[in-house]
Amino acid sequence: MSNKKVWLVTGASKGLGLSLVKLLLKEGNKVVATSRNKKSLIDAVGSPDKNFLPVETDLVNEASVQKTIAQSIQEFGRLDVVVNNAGYGLLGSLEELTDAEVRADFDVNVFGALNIIRAAMPVLRKQQSGHIINIASIAGVSGSWPGWGIYCATKFAMTGFTEALAAEVKDFGIKTTLVLPGYFRTNFLDSGSLVTPKQPIDAYVAVRQSQDFHLNTMNNQQQGDPEKAASVMVDIVEQEQAPLYLFLGSDAYDIAQKKLDLLKNELEEWKDLTVSTNYELANA
Repeated sequence: MSNKKVWLVTGASKGLGLSLVKLLLKEGNKVVATSRNKKSLIDAVGSPDKNFLPVETDLVNEASVQKTIAQSIQEFGRLDVVVNNAGYGLLGSLEELTDAEVRADFDVNVFGALNIIRAAMPVLRKQQSGHIINIASIAGVSGSWPGWGIYCATKFAMTGFTEALAAEVKDFGIKTTLVLPGYFRTNFLDSGSLVTPKQPIDAYVAVRQSQDFHLNTMNNQQQGDPEKAASVMVDIVEQEQAPLYLFLGSDAYDIAQKKLDLLKNELEEWKDLTVSTNYELANA
């Protein structure tokens, strides 16, 4: 049992988080699982026991997050892996989404994760060990889908702060991994999980088509298996050198390759203008 770890997983009552928690408990790990509703966790996973601590947590409330970390340490004495999984999709054009709708998505997807990191870091630094896994999305690498701009912005934000975090915490013996999944067959695209604008604008035909496609065509047809994704995340924690970037799914792989090709082609096509902005060196 010496290789068993203490994991904290946010957004654990459904989706990838739920698959991960079930696998971790099956393998004998200790798990702190958070959700906005403790009953939903117990219904989905089971009753609390010596290995399972379900905690009702408001991720956008720093006091609630601090309390969760304190409960985790009181129960298990340490934290080995922190998984920022909680988040939700928002599908609407930049014009039709209200300021409140945009800020709510950033509150959960970005600031919720930052709250967890800030609260957990003193524990991990004291231990001089740990692994932070931030689950973003392939939408944190490519944003070229109508209607997904704000969601992509939250995931691009996670990509940026995870890259910085990795550089900041490596001297403390802490690993950092950014997970970038493609489409996985969870309830992410259910009408109750994917938020759409309260004030849609009919002129955005491509956005409405994207909304219809994701809710009525792609939903429940995603090729990604969440149980396999959970297994991969457990595997990387056991690696001596964990990846900073972990793409999950063949679709994520293909989209990332296309983004790399786009960047390379644009860099070369506009290279002359790009490098023309330097100061001219004085003649010797």
